[in-house]
Amino acid sequence: MTFYWTTTTLIVSTIVMIVAAICCWISWRRSGFTRSMGLLELFRFVLIGIVLMTLNQPELTQEVKPEERPTLVILHDVSDSMQTRDVVDAEGDSKQAVTRTEAVQPAIDPATWATVSERMEVIFEPFNSTLTNKARGTDLNQALAYVADSHVNLRGIVLLSDGDWNTGIAPSAVATDLRMRRIPVFAAGVGSEERLPDIELISSDAPTFGVTGKTLRIPFRVVSWLPGDRSITVSLTGTKGESIEKIVRLPGMGQVQDTIAWKPEATGEYDLTMRIPVDAEETILDNNSLKTPITIRNEALKVLVVESYPRWEYRYLRNALERDPGVEVSCLLFHPDFKEVGGGRGYLDEFPNEQQLFDYDVVFLGDVGVEADQLNLENCTHLRQLVRSHAGGLVFLPGFRGKQSTLLTTELEELYPVIPDQSTPRGIGSLRPARFALTESGRRSLLTRLEPEDNENENVWNSLPGFQWYAAVTRAKIGTEILAVHGNESSRFGRIPLIATRTAGTGKVLYMGTDGAWRWRKGVEDLYHYRFWGQVVRWMAYQRNMSQGESMRLFYSPDRPEAGNVLTLNANVMTRSGEPLREGTVVVQTIAPSGQTDSIRLAPAGDDSWGLFTGTFTPQEGGSHQFVTTCSETGSRLETTIAVQGNEKEQIGQPARFDVLKEIAEVTRGELTTSHDLAGLVDRIAALPEPETVIQRVRLWSHPAWGGGIILLLGVFWTGRKIAGLA
Repeated sequence: MTFYWTTTTLIVSTIVMIVAAICCWISWRRSGFTRSMGLLELFRFVLIGIVLMTLNQPELTQEVKPEERPTLVILHDVSDSMQTRDVVDAEGDSKQAVTRTEAVQPAIDPATWATVSERMEVIFEPFNSTLTNKARGTDLNQALAYVADSHVNLRGIVLLSDGDWNTGIAPSAVATDLRMRRIPVFAAGVGSEERLPDIELISSDAPTFGVTGKTLRIPFRVVSWLPGDRSITVSLTGTKGESIEKIVRLPGMGQVQDTIAWKPEATGEYDLTMRIPVDAEETILDNNSLKTPITIRNEALKVLVVESYPRWEYRYLRNALERDPGVEVSCLLFHPDFKEVGGGRGYLDEFPNEQQLFDYDVVFLGDVGVEADQLNLENCTHLRQLVRSHAGGLVFLPGFRGKQSTLLTTELEELYPVIPDQSTPRGIGSLRPARFALTESGRRSLLTRLEPEDNENENVWNSLPGFQWYAAVTRAKIGTEILAVHGNESSRFGRIPLIATRTAGTGKVLYMGTDGAWRWRKGVEDLYHYRFWGQVVRWMAYQRNMSQGESMRLFYSPDRPEAGNVLTLNANVMTRSGEPLREGTVVVQTIAPSGQTDSIRLAPAGDDSWGLFTGTFTPQEGGSHQFVTTCSETGSRLETTIAVQGNEKEQIGQPARFDVLKEIAEVTRGELTTSHDLAGLVDRIAALPEPETVIQRVRLWSHPAWGGGIILLLGVFWTGRKIAGLA
């Protein structure tokens, strides 16, 4: 038995015992030294001693030796990041890098741990994460906690990993618990903490679908971890034709962003593969290509142009759209000098009704407004529904007659991207031409990409012929993206916005604040003018034409979905008579590449969103997903294939994180080494001293039986006093 006394408790106990002895002696003397009172006072003295002994915390200790052999667990990482090829044996003859998985193979060979097996039970356990696809994440915390809870008499853990944990909580939490259990972790780091010499094709962002006969510009990004500049050839295959190549200049220890052009000639499903050649100095050879699925289809975009006066901007815009083979143009011209509207090929006699309007992908509103012989409030309501509920596009092209100011009193005011200056409804003209100035957003936007190269594109915009009229604007609305501003003029809020875009509901809106874009034809004919408006039309109609049938359309956002991120599904459903369905049961059945199915019921978007049903879905794996959309009320069915990018937690090619392993080793009082020092680690573990004998302690002073015994003795003492005739 041991005591945990302090100086204070010992002094107090001694004084109390002396005082108790004196009191007991006096009490016995007063009783005439009778035998019964002597025994009773002795019992009192012993009882006081027991209480004072409790004050000094008595404990019983017992040494226990474990019957089982000590256990050593070899915990090795098998996640995807271990496929990184960056382990080079500095002492070997070959300088070719091997994967981290290959580097740990000797460590999981039982023969390697033969000397340790003589003293301990050696167990090998792989780990990654608890994801459905277990190779897609690393959960160090969960792996260490599982080992600690699954094995008794655990002498230590050898952790073979690159330290790249990307799911679960931080491993420092379980490291603290392992230290309390006296379980050290011997971490052997695998991989390189710095990027090895390499050239990597980071991204190849092809759109979800393209159009036959229309050139696709596919952006790509290449990163170099090599010291010198070099010219590389980027190739695109899978085009059902000859390989497309482009030579780019890649700076040393830098990156290059560019685009490669492809003009598909036939419809169908394509798997585009972009590649860069393997450099002689590279050590990682499996990150030089990317594969992207894309659907090519025939294009039939329907565009409506509404104007009140045949100005030059209207004439050249109509001409540009009519010459585009993928666009079907309809025009409605409210000529101010005639009661009749403009007539001829492609002209309408009146503004389309609700059902007809929803067939159009993009509507251009020129210098028109709400007047007796032009638009009415119902037309404006239908235009708003086209944009918000049917993913349509709306382009505002104000003119010097100032008709669009009347639109601000209708539901279209909600869609207008800017706040006009009401004091100057007819705009501002000048004799001296002004120029556009691209904003930072405009430099990145594909809408304002008139040339593929950044510098060339900037030079083109700086050299475009100027404009001599622009709409007076106070500022852009919140949520509007400004692509170009006036080169000189400003308001108190900044430069005057000239080209601005915004999203509204499921559709898009563009504002062009000048009617001088037709002048871009000077010296280059239709090159830039046609290119700009063609890009605008296709950008606005992109979502709307993702997938459509006769009475149903399915579109989604974002247009390039990623696994693990929310995908918003929108469906436009029409009745058999062609009217938007107000209420109904619209269900989307999804089939993942693994065969897992999910069912999403789309809900009506609202009372003011006619024919629009919306819902969300989170894909859990990359690859081609099948979407089957059905509506019980109309009996319509639409099948769609959507390519989902795998948003992998595990990134092959990233540097190893030895700092994580070092923290685990230090907290658990283990050690950090590398896979190259495997033999030394085995020898050090084999030389570990025998584990200390486990000492079991029983705290008598806080044990219920001890307290119960004291209470029992007090009862016996009190009973004895009664028997002796004492009060």
